[in-house]
Amino acid sequence: MGLPMARNLTRSGFDLTVFNRTSSKAEELAEETSAAVAYELAELGGRCDVVITMLPGPPEVEAVIAREDGLLEGMNQGTLLVDMSTSSPVLARGLTREAARRGIGMLDAPVSGGDVAAEQGTLSIMAGGAAEDFVRARPLFEAMGQTIVHMGESGAGQVTKAANQIVVALVLEAVSEALVLGSKAGIDPSQLIEVLSGGLAANKAMEVKRDKMLGHDFEPGGKVKFHHKDLGIALETGREHGVSLPVTAIVDQMFGELVATGKGGWDHSALLALIEDRSGHGR
Repeated sequence: MGLPMARNLTRSGFDLTVFNRTSSKAEELAEETSAAVAYELAELGGRCDVVITMLPGPPEVEAVIAREDGLLEGMNQGTLLVDMSTSSPVLARGLTREAARRGIGMLDAPVSGGDVAAEQGTLSIMAGGAAEDFVRARPLFEAMGQTIVHMGESGAGQVTKAANQIVVALVLEAVSEALVLGSKAGIDPSQLIEVLSGGLAANKAMEVKRDKMLGHDFEPGGKVKFHHKDLGIALETGREHGVSLPVTAIVDQMFGELVATGKGGWDHSALLALIEDRSGHGR
């Protein structure tokens, strides 16, 4: 996700310095764009007015931002840190407090839309943090996304992303059930999706994942293991706020089953394969 987002920033004329834990990946991007490369996190922080992070999850976010030689150690007062990872609202609030103690602004601004929207610059961006920091970051967001909303105070972006991931997961599971039911009863799955797409059951997840599900092509856009992580965050947030999320918990377990059977690197539409296996339905 971070690679196409960085490309879109350079295409929009922003001067970029890039860092990757695998430095060769940053060097490859620098070769194809005007970006510079930083080889240490503190070096990156010291060279930039705004730092954007895009990482797998909360452990990586905390390590990259808050460790002894991390971003906050190198960033200057008055600069801005924008974490666009899907992470924990609790962690986002804690890191924002630590950044503020150092005179650094921070937004949690996760995204939705997957790899296709990242490449096209049409991501949905949901940001939490101070309004003035959101205004400052908006030109950057506009280079990467299409739907850009300030959701509220620190952590609000991550709560919104948790809600988004609940909807995506449950829709993919519902579409999977529908396709297996139809297919096992003798209905052509492509015709079934065509009909569903023209009525009240139409949805963006089915539109985007149609070809993957019909072709059983589970080369990942959004990986099973990451969606499993995201639903864990959603369930944790539900406990924090006393919200019942019963079906989310079931689908989280289904993703866990896929991970346990070696399919964590598959696309999250592989819920279809799980339903098929449980139903004794061959492809």
